[in-house]
Amino acid sequence: MSKSKNPKDPKEPLLFPEEPEDDTPELVTDADEDTSPVEHLPVQERHGPLTDLIDSNFLLYASYVICERAIPNLADGLKPVQRRIMHALKEKDDGRFIKVANVVGHTMQYHPHGDASIGDALVNLTNKRYLIEGQGNFGNIMTGDRAAASRYIECRLTELAREELFNKDLTTFIPSYDGRNKEPISLPSKLPLMLMLGAEGIAVGLSTSILPHNFIELLEAQILIIQEKKSAPATINVLPDFQTGGIMDVSEYDRGFGKVKVRARIEKKSTNKLVIKELPCVQTTESVISSIEDAVKRKKLQVRSIDDFTAGHVEIEITLSQGADQDKAIKALYAFTKCETSVSSRIIAIANKRPVEMNTEEVLRENTRQLLDILQRELELRKHNLLEEFHTKTLVQIFVENRLYKLIEECKTYEAVVQAVFKGLEPFRPQLKRDVTRDDVEMLLGVRIKRISRFDIEKNRKDIEAILKELAEVEKNLKSLKVYAVKYLKALIKKYKKDYPRLTQVDTFKALDVRKLTSNELTINLDPEKGFLGYGVKGEELMKCSSLDKLLIVKKDGTFVVIPPPETHFVDDSLIWCGLYDRDFVFTAVYTEWGVTYIKRFKIGGTIMGRDYHYIPEKATLDLCEFGTPATIYVKYKQAKGLRIHQQTFTPEEILIKGVKAKGKQITSKAIAYIESKPGRWWDKNIKSPKGLLL
Repeated sequence: MSKSKNPKDPKEPLLFPEEPEDDTPELVTDADEDTSPVEHLPVQERHGPLTDLIDSNFLLYASYVICERAIPNLADGLKPVQRRIMHALKEKDDGRFIKVANVVGHTMQYHPHGDASIGDALVNLTNKRYLIEGQGNFGNIMTGDRAAASRYIECRLTELAREELFNKDLTTFIPSYDGRNKEPISLPSKLPLMLMLGAEGIAVGLSTSILPHNFIELLEAQILIIQEKKSAPATINVLPDFQTGGIMDVSEYDRGFGKVKVRARIEKKSTNKLVIKELPCVQTTESVISSIEDAVKRKKLQVRSIDDFTAGHVEIEITLSQGADQDKAIKALYAFTKCETSVSSRIIAIANKRPVEMNTEEVLRENTRQLLDILQRELELRKHNLLEEFHTKTLVQIFVENRLYKLIEECKTYEAVVQAVFKGLEPFRPQLKRDVTRDDVEMLLGVRIKRISRFDIEKNRKDIEAILKELAEVEKNLKSLKVYAVKYLKALIKKYKKDYPRLTQVDTFKALDVRKLTSNELTINLDPEKGFLGYGVKGEELMKCSSLDKLLIVKKDGTFVVIPPPETHFVDDSLIWCGLYDRDFVFTAVYTEWGVTYIKRFKIGGTIMGRDYHYIPEKATLDLCEFGTPATIYVKYKQAKGLRIHQQTFTPEEILIKGVKAKGKQITSKAIAYIESKPGRWWDKNIKSPKGLLL
């Protein structure tokens, strides 16, 4: 039988509460129960290990999405998936095209998120032209067509990427996600890739939107930065450039912040045709045509037909309706379709393992600093390699030319051989640029007799002279690093200027008066018999208006309403006035309440669409309502016993203009037979008509 553990032993944990010593069970009464409510900790207090676990996991997830998926790195301008694709392509690069499926599979060694994300990112990079050259159907950014399956298309590095993006000796590698391979932290890019390519990314709590810029203009801006003087810093203001071309307004754009408006390039053809030659960014021929068709349905455009002849270049031909004006149609295309679009920009990049908000000038200055650093490291590496090459060739020449190999003939041990070579090289130390090491001696001892017998001293001397000449050039460039960097950038500009011209034209757009474009878009008719008005009603024409306008409808029941132009709207026979709404409109109204007649002038003021407003008290009876201020109001009283004044005139201008809810001035308490702003047949010109007082 096993020995039981002592519950009172301090070394042993108490798993259960101690039992009472006697065997009598304790009775629990209602009075003994703790019925007090459980107190909950406030949100800002610690809630225990589960809360800590959730907070920690969320922070790790957010950090991973920001740094390892969605936001590009400032160092090389690439997102992790793009960097891994470029690294995989470099490893497989032999100058020939490679199946995209093979590249995707190779990249999966470094990227843990599946082949779909890799394939989409590779197609996207290829369509941006700079880094990857494609062969086959990679889709079409103009039409929106998707790329073919990865097993049918091929790709390879462009010359620009192959020469300017990689240097294994300057790259820091880390283990891949599964520890089986090594991947670069960042590529030693000498190009301002982040601004060249542009980027879109949504992470946890932040997003980035970087517009693409022109490659040549970026290089020219870097030259200005390198050549600037401390006393006069250069002004750097590079502008976006889109592959789809178009016309761009940057009046609301400031060095990577704000937005740009981009329009399609539309040309006139014959007398009734327009041709769209270039698209605004983020739009395709399909989306533009769909928006035009929608505008035609809404009667914003007078178009007879749309034909898409897009092949190598965008060509959408629009045939206008007979009698339509081309200039007005172009303005309508910009106003009511996706022929004009705006794109917002906000640059957020990963710098020193954390997200940083920057403008284009700050990004370019950092890219230029990195360019100078990489060029210096490349030169220093080349200098080191040249010195080693010079040292090796000089040692071999001394070893062969002076027959130092004969010194080892009588040596009986390997150590004696090594020491003999060391001793034989001592007189020639001044010819070398560094001391001789044991590795150097072992290299000499490994020289084959065949090589010694065929050694060409003259050729070796020429090689050494070439090395010394290049070494002098490298040292000169190191001393004048900025001059060397400018030469490097100018060489790039000269080589690629024809391949990457500016595609998007910069201009300032005139503001479009949309209401003017659509001022005669709708015809509002009134059918007095059925009591309907609207642009879908057949009857008497009231006005022409735009769908953007608001209509003011004043009724005999003492109310008015502001509504958008309706297709049909029931007004019965109570319509007094209908027109375009203006909050400063003034009306004159006469009404009777509890036997007393009042007059008021009121301004319409601000309103809520579709809401009925009373301009006279709800229980009052309307006698007269007119737009504006009539010069005179003519009043005829009903016949009554003892009535001395039978008719009077009143001047509304004497009344101040007030709000809709204001009470009017009293006219009379007599019963009124007729009241109008012009004298009718009922008005007797032969009797005295005193001017009335407004109380």
